[in-house]
This record gives sequence, C-alpha cells and structure tokens, in this order.
Amino acid sequence: MEQKTNGLALLPLALFLVLFIGTGSILSFTGVKMAFYELSPAVAILPALALALIMGHGGLSKKINIMLAGAGEINIITMCVIYLLAGGFASVAKAIGGVDATVNLGLSLIPAEFILPGLFLIAAFVSTAMGTSMGTIAAVGPIAVGIGQQTDIGLAMLMGSVVGGAMFGDNLSMISDTTIAATRTQGCEMGDKFRMNLLIALPAAVGATLLFWLMGDSGQAARVGAWEMARVLPYVVILAMALAGMNVFVVLFTGIVLAGGVGVAVVPGYSVLQWAKDIYAGFSGMHEILVLSMLMGGLGELIRYQGGLAWLLERIGRMTSDRRDGRTRRLGEAGISLLVSLANLCTANNTVAIILTGGMARGLAETNGVDPRRSASMLDIFSCVVQGLIPYGAQVLLAGSIAGISPVDVSLSNMYCYLLCVAALASIALGLPKGGRKVA
Repeated sequence: MEQKTNGLALLPLALFLVLFIGTGSILSFTGVKMAFYELSPAVAILPALALALIMGHGGLSKKINIMLAGAGEINIITMCVIYLLAGGFASVAKAIGGVDATVNLGLSLIPAEFILPGLFLIAAFVSTAMGTSMGTIAAVGPIAVGIGQQTDIGLAMLMGSVVGGAMFGDNLSMISDTTIAATRTQGCEMGDKFRMNLLIALPAAVGATLLFWLMGDSGQAARVGAWEMARVLPYVVILAMALAGMNVFVVLFTGIVLAGGVGVAVVPGYSVLQWAKDIYAGFSGMHEILVLSMLMGGLGELIRYQGGLAWLLERIGRMTSDRRDGRTRRLGEAGISLLVSLANLCTANNTVAIILTGGMARGLAETNGVDPRRSASMLDIFSCVVQGLIPYGAQVLLAGSIAGISPVDVSLSNMYCYLLCVAALASIALGLPKGGRKVA
C-alpha cells in the first residue's frame, strides 16, 4: 500500500527548530551569555513530540508505539551506547591525568599555529581508517578540549576542526555505513564512488586545512607541562586500534579498561572503586544527548509514519522530472542532493537518510542521465554536510558535550562541511568532475 503524503507532518520538526534555535538566537541578541544553554534541546523537543502525537491519523496508543519504535531503532541505540562509552573513557582519562599528559606531549611537538589544521588532519585520518565519525570524535575530542585549556584557541573552533575531520572520513571511508548505503542503493562499486567523491572532497579538505591554519596562526600556547608516557598510553592505543579499523565498541571499551589500569598503577591513591565512580560520572555527563537522540529518533519516525518524508520525496520528484524543458543531469544531481538533505534534517541520521531516499535517488539518476557514481557521491556528500552542521545531530551533540559548549557553536565552526557543500554545489553547476553517462 502506497504511503500517503502530508506536508503538515513536518510541522513538529519546524516547531522544535524554532523553539531551540529561535530561543538561543533571541537570547544571544539580548546579550545573554551562553544563550543556547538556557533551553535544553531535550526539553525543546517535548512540545514537538506532543504536537506530532496529536496530529495525524491513528489512535494515541498506536502513535506512542511508533514513537517508541523510532527511539529504540538500532542506529539510535548504537549511538547511545557510543555516547556512554565515550563519556566513560573521557572521564577516566581525565581523572588519571591522561588528557593533560597527551596535550603536553602534543604541545611539545607541534607549534600552536599548527594545532587546528593538525587536529583536522588527525581526525580525518582516523575516521577514514575507522569508518565512524562518532568513534573519531570520542577519541580525538578530549585531546582538543585539553588543548583549548592550555592555549588561547577557542573550544568551538577546536571541536569544529575535529568534527570536520570526522565527517571527512565518514563521507569517504570504505567501511563507513554511509558509503556502503550510498553505493548499494545506487548500484556502483565502492572504489569507483571513492574516486569520484575524492575529487570533490579533497579540494574542500585542502581549503579547510589552510583556513584552520590561518585561524590558528595567532594561537599562543601556555607553558608546556611535564608528561608521562604511561598516562598518554591509553590514547596512543585507542588511536592505533582506530587506525587498524577495529570496532568502535572494542576501541572505546579497551580505552576505559586501559585508562583505569594505568590509573591504578601510576596515580597515587587511585583505586578500582574510584575508577568505577569515574566511569559512572562519564555516563552521567552524556544523559542530555542520549535522551535527545532517542526522542529525536521517535520524532523522526512519527514524521515518517504521518507522511512528512513521503511528501518531501514527492515534491522533489516533481521538481526534477515533471518539466517541459527537458531532463538534465544537473537537475537530477540537484534533486538528489536536496532530497537527501531534507531527509537528513528530518531524521538527524545520515545513514538512515540515504537508505530512505536511495530508491528515489536512483530513479532520478536514471531518468536524468546521472552516473551512478555521481548519484552515490551526492547522496553521501550532502548527508554528511547536513549531519555535520545540524546542532541536533549525534556528531555535533557529542562534540559539544565533550567540550561543554553549545552544539550550535560547534556547528558554526565546522569549516570543512561548509567548504564541502560549496565544492559539491560547484561540482553540480560546472558538471565536474566529468564522467556522466548518457541515457538513451
């Protein structure tokens, strides 16, 4: 049975954005410090959920079950477990002095003006090898926070460089779930998509590296303190495991165990009981983004059930195919890009957005003469751009939580995703790189 379309189903998402971003913006203009902290997004989403439950067809009990199914979807639960493990590792590593030791080591080797581009490149390298932006942010984020405490570089810019690097790998890695979803739905090889994608992403990465270098050129480091290799060891190990492509859960769990073991061995008075308390403190620090992610999953599922996503797909399909002036490759690529971007805004999950829109994107590609490699690239690029910029997305939320800053500040500082968007739009407008296939 074909799903009904309903544009009004998108109203709850609009309400959430107005409440969260609107409130923070108004308070910022009135001079309130840390304005985006005044209204928690986990609270701002509650009226949106209430509206979604009131709207649409079906009984209340059924809609509540749909919301709960969305909140408990496998991708949402996976993110939540990563939140907990990342929080536990960051808390233990900080308690044993691992963050300070790692930062002091880094500052002793890298001039302050190269810290921002260095963090971006490290995060890009790790995420490409690891295949997960979340695991990369969890591993590299605490180091960025420690650097911020010993230099005059802003935390927002430091975390923006980490998130940007993480999204670079999320977009390009052969083992990334977005790459797998994009290539499977479009029917092309991962290697072919990687080469096509790289021609667009690489200029953006080079531009971001130069921009971060210019922004960090005036950075001044505080006096570099002493460091012990034993306290740096947990970070060295998890980064090595990440580069080896090991599962993110194994990497973070190993980090927690190793950091606790180092603490018991080298930190005076650090006990197993204190280790357990630090793990729980890390778990507790992630409660806001954990709750928000689950509620966002529930809202997204209600929007899908009530026809909001189907409405978007139908409208974009009409825009790109029902035209008298002919079907063009650029029009098809623009439609695919807009399709996955809007779906990502609704679901706050780039993999889910690709899966939801993959079928229609393939149809648009076939009718408009778009090479499958190009359609897969557009799906992956624009889903990662949106995911790296929305302040209610998992990656930005995790970075903001680790740094203790507003996710809006992180998204505004993610220069790579802005440049990637510009590069992709220019690619569509100019028809570059070449490689489009002709359709009879």
